[in-house]
Amino acid sequence: MGNTLGFGNTFNNGFNLYFHPEVTPGPYEEPTFDPLSGFEKGRKKRVMIATEEEMRSAKIPLESRDYCAHLLLKFRDCRKENWPFPVKCHHEKHEYLNCQYDDFVLRMKEYERERRLRVKACAGA
Repeated sequence: MGNTLGFGNTFNNGFNLYFHPEVTPGPYEEPTFDPLSGFEKGRKKRVMIATEEEMRSAKIPLESRDYCAHLLLKFRDCRKENWPFPVKCHHEKHEYLNCQYDDFVLRMKEYERERRLRVKACAGA
């Protein structure tokens, strides 16, 4: 119902970005609304567990230096310890991939929250 021409979210985002750039957040924009509005008890602050020094010494690529980097370090260590049999590290891999998925879902929720608040602000203006 909310999708344009039934192509799903991808086409809808491209459509909105082209025809309604004022309501579509860019990937490098800071949030324009208070991140705590609507949360009575506040929000849990996300912290990096792996330090920059640990990631640099492990040669983690820049695109993998996110909130799940500490699990990637554990996964890489496990693979090194069990090298001929890396299948023994399935638990560490599963933890890392679940963290990546949860991070993606959280970022998409933040994007959608920002977009909806912008639509609401434009409709009220």
